[in-house]
Amino acid sequence: MPRVIVPVGLSMGPRYRYVRPPDPIPECYEIHLGDDLIELTETEAAVWAAAFMDAERHAKLEVNRESLIRLLETAPNPEPQATRLVDSLIARGLLVEFDTDGDLEPVFRRHKLLPLGEGLGSTPEEPHLHRIGHAAQTKVAVPVDVYGLWSFSWRDPDLWQACVLYADDSENVAEGDEPSGTAPAEVAHDIAAHLPLLIAVSCGYLDPTSA
Repeated sequence: MPRVIVPVGLSMGPRYRYVRPPDPIPECYEIHLGDDLIELTETEAAVWAAAFMDAERHAKLEVNRESLIRLLETAPNPEPQATRLVDSLIARGLLVEFDTDGDLEPVFRRHKLLPLGEGLGSTPEEPHLHRIGHAAQTKVAVPVDVYGLWSFSWRDPDLWQACVLYADDSENVAEGDEPSGTAPAEVAHDIAAHLPLLIAVSCGYLDPTSA
């Protein structure tokens, strides 16, 4: 069962001091997290940003806590405190781990999925895949259910509730369609398998719920 790790929140970049002459060293780096702006040191921000790296491995669900720490420890400028910093960011809610094949309800109830980028639709060659990207350049292609959740789940209280509502086809059944038989857990597993890549290529981000 792949256990993955992904960043939470939206980068707001560095914040510089109001001084003259200008100070080239940022006062801090800010992350939009729920209702707060979290201030990170340059080192903390670099560790958080490292969790976005290697989209190819994110697509294969191969980025986890251990591989992230190893990446930081073996970087051109190794981070000797990688384990402590990763654990600290997890404790502060800026990184989250989950098992893509496990019980997703607890972690999905604590987060919302917000879309970033553009919905670029499908193609004649691959009508079953819907593309998401930036400046008309495709960054990721996902099945239609994931595409629908990506575009609409921001309206729901949390990501689990979005999965519950997406699985509810009672309105279609009332109009004469056959029940789909899809459970919320199935929808959740589908979105979980695509979340790491969506986040790594900045086409979506997780934000903590206020509850």
